[in-house]
Amino acid sequence: MTKLEDLRPNAAVRGILPDCLVTVVSVQWFGSEALELTYKDPGGKVANELLYRHDELRIEVVQQGRPWSFDGDGQLFRLVSEAHRIRLAHLFDPVLAVHTSLVEPLPHQITAVYDFLLPRQPLRVLLADDPGSGKTIMVGLLSKELIVRGDLQRCLVVCPGSLAE
Repeated sequence: MTKLEDLRPNAAVRGILPDCLVTVVSVQWFGSEALELTYKDPGGKVANELLYRHDELRIEVVQQGRPWSFDGDGQLFRLVSEAHRIRLAHLFDPVLAVHTSLVEPLPHQITAVYDFLLPRQPLRVLLADDPGSGKTIMVGLLSKELIVRGDLQRCLVVCPGSLAE
């Protein structure tokens, strides 16, 4: 139970306003049974309230954690940092789609995707070549790279009917 004597400047108090903490600005006593509490609400608005001994039951001084404490959820931090690392992976691995794919691209496919297709802005490409030259692998690498970078919003792949399956 919180006593009126526990109310000091910069203390966080619950029970003054519904559903929020207030910060004590100043306390002025009137005898030993009452005090005038000046406080700030979370929005920064300053207000006053008279508190008596019977109000001790509804107020509570809250111990707020340090602003830079290390008591957060470690697994959640690891998940967020891993997601951020994956999101920025293309900055550290210039051929990320090649290293994360299950295909072995040929040198002309890597050159076409990373030297000619990716630098184009805006990226609008018609990829047509002789049969068997690796267009499907190039489209796959290009699409994967753009997905990882967050740049792919729409993609239309038109292929011969025999490849559609």
